Amino acid sequence: MTKNTVVITGANRGLGLGLARVYLEDGWNVIAINRNSSPELESLRNGSLDILCCDLTDDSQLETIAKSLDGRTIDVLINNAGRMARDGFVSGESSVQGFGFFNRQMWHEVFDINLFTVMSLSELLIEHISRSERGRIVTISSMLGSMSMNTSGGLYAYRASKAGVNAIMKSMSIDLASRGIIAIAQHPGWVRTDMGGKGADIDVQTSVSGMKKVIDGLNPADSGKLLSFDGTEMAW
Repeated sequence: MTKNTVVITGANRGLGLGLARVYLEDGWNVIAINRNSSPELESLRNGSLDILCCDLTDDSQLETIAKSLDGRTIDVLINNAGRMARDGFVSGESSVQGFGFFNRQMWHEVFDINLFTVMSLSELLIEHISRSERGRIVTISSMLGSMSMNTSGGLYAYRASKAGVNAIMKSMSIDLASRGIIAIAQHPGWVRTDMGGKGADIDVQTSVSGMKKVIDGLNPADSGKLLSFDGTEMAW
């Protein structure tokens, strides 16, 4: 029996590591694409885990990774790698992402991984995904990218990048429908990771278990939506 295959970016820590673990536990092949590996990811190594390292913001390196996967079928691509700012979790009116603190380089760094890598890798792996009878492209977004749910302001670069993610996933859901591919943006919850901070609502296991359940149960009517880890459709 052929095993399903998932590609997860940023699987060396946090949510990506948690996703790699739950997919491996469910018997999937996991292809982890990261800037670097980690002891935690290495500890999961078995015949079902491939760890591929590259600069995720370098299109030529991403192209090399894609070519190395020629002939393989990818059932699910999870664009998980992302960043909030150089120093992880930021908040408050005077934070690096507050009004009055615009920094073009920092914005470029946030958009480069959160948005540009998503578009590049999705295009590079589209033929691999098209081979699957259950092809899915899932990009980790956030409620912070929602216009209607923004009641606190701030976090300009991160919010804008996630709003952009929502927009491109909506377009992918339309453009790839004829290939039978489902494309969604997914909110993982506010999770206790380096990015989410210690005061977040839920742990990694709760988030990733919920996300996988939602991904497993996707149908064409879900394509183009922003879905929470618990399956709730979230407002744009």
